[in-house]
Amino acid sequence: MEKTVQLYEGKAKKVYATDDPELVIVSYKDDATAFDGTKRGTILGKGAINNRMTNYLMRLLEKHGIPTHFVEELNDRETVVKKVSIVPLEVIIRNISAGSFAKRYGVEEGIVFAEPTIEFSYKNDELHDPLMNAYHALALGLATREEIEQIKAMAFKINEILKEYFLQLNVKLVDFKLEFGRLADGSIVLADEISPDTCRYWDATTNEKLDKDRFRRDLGGVEDAYQEMMRRVFGE
Repeated sequence: MEKTVQLYEGKAKKVYATDDPELVIVSYKDDATAFDGTKRGTILGKGAINNRMTNYLMRLLEKHGIPTHFVEELNDRETVVKKVSIVPLEVIIRNISAGSFAKRYGVEEGIVFAEPTIEFSYKNDELHDPLMNAYHALALGLATREEIEQIKAMAFKINEILKEYFLQLNVKLVDFKLEFGRLADGSIVLADEISPDTCRYWDATTNEKLDKDRFRRDLGGVEDAYQEMMRRVFGE
């Protein structure tokens, strides 16, 4: 499968058309951004790690009945995926208090919730991805009521699968962001990525951060954290 024209370039990925109108190629970059792009840098090897880890986890989720956009991994950085129209909702599942949740509600990090929480952000860089609820999404025509219910059910199921999987690797899945897309026939599938860029991973023994928070908070050892997650997932 060959790339033709570049369709899109985001903060972490480029998307190319192919000779098949229903398939595109995603190419992962090493560029890193935080705080709405105000902080920029490079995390060496990040693109390859995020690509391979995302594909591995998408395949795992497919085995558990979650439909995804994944088709085929071409190489370390490039993957063929189904062309989707992204639902402009960022879906955030939280198992433990951290990050913006802890800041917003004035609580410490590390509170384990009795059950996971879900929140939506409007996927819009110009507006800085504001929080919204399902009624706002309906009012703006971002998704139908049925789609929102389906997305919520899929997100919670994904959480259960991934939480259990990562715990086997001695990693706590603290929280993570998901994006969903519509295929040409209107069906909803999991899209985007699942990686140390989009998830908070803490070592289950030490609570050491093994994700992009090391970049956001200038904690150092960013590449080491990504490589450690890669090693735990692939045993490399």
